[in-house]
Amino acid sequence: MPELPEVEALAGYLRERAVGRRVERFEVASINALKTYDPPPSAVAGRAVVGAGRYGKFLDVRFAEGLHLVVHLARAGWLHYREAFPSTAPLRPGKGPIALRVRLDDGSGFDLTEAGTQKKLAAYLVTDPALVPGVGKLGPDALEADLATFGARLRGRRGQVKGVLTDQSVLAGIGNAYSDEILHAAKLSPFAITDRLTDDQLATLHAATRAVLGDAVRRSMGQRAAELKGEKRSGLKVHARKGLPCPVCGDLVREVSFADSSLQYCPTCQTGGKPLADRRLSRLVR
Repeated sequence: MPELPEVEALAGYLRERAVGRRVERFEVASINALKTYDPPPSAVAGRAVVGAGRYGKFLDVRFAEGLHLVVHLARAGWLHYREAFPSTAPLRPGKGPIALRVRLDDGSGFDLTEAGTQKKLAAYLVTDPALVPGVGKLGPDALEADLATFGARLRGRRGQVKGVLTDQSVLAGIGNAYSDEILHAAKLSPFAITDRLTDDQLATLHAATRAVLGDAVRRSMGQRAAELKGEKRSGLKVHARKGLPCPVCGDLVREVSFADSSLQYCPTCQTGGKPLADRRLSRLVR
């Protein structure tokens, strides 16, 4: 799933490449992907792209006269920028990966795509991003929260720190991959309980959050959209590295699997050398 660094980089790429171009055509290939029809898709045609940003993991493409395309890419969504499209023919609704297409007046543009069969990519055409349900519920941005805010948010939601870090209403922008990386950098068990964290542990976790996300943003900015996934993988130390040596201590990275997700961690760095039970409620390190 694209998280804060990748969405920030996608926004940066759009600011560099698309701002100043006018929309020639806005096409909807997946009716389920577009969650709003007031204003209608036709309202985008002729408007200039004036900016791009993000709210947590939501991408915000801004058009002239106060219109926003707000997109949550979900687990398998992505943005593909095209310098030229293979055909000028309108998209046909169907079962392909393309959900939306924005054609610009210089022949370039971008597709929003989603792989797989679980179509959860969500796009909203709105006059105010706060009208998007997910945006309105976001907590403070994970990269901008100061230590006092960070600590108050985490201690205010009792639970395993892995789950609390990825709760977008607590902090916005952190997902499964970067939460694994942050906890590894902070040397904390993913099952540590938030309201039991000491002041020193919270300070270390806050510093790790800023360092991991900040480094990922720096590495991602300036990359083409097609290069971002590879750049993300190259910077990971524990996430998706089950069975590989931890680059810090050399111990093997372990995994805990859930029904529809998994987490990875280093026992030596994070749990005093003890493997966590492969179930949600572990009796080991907290």
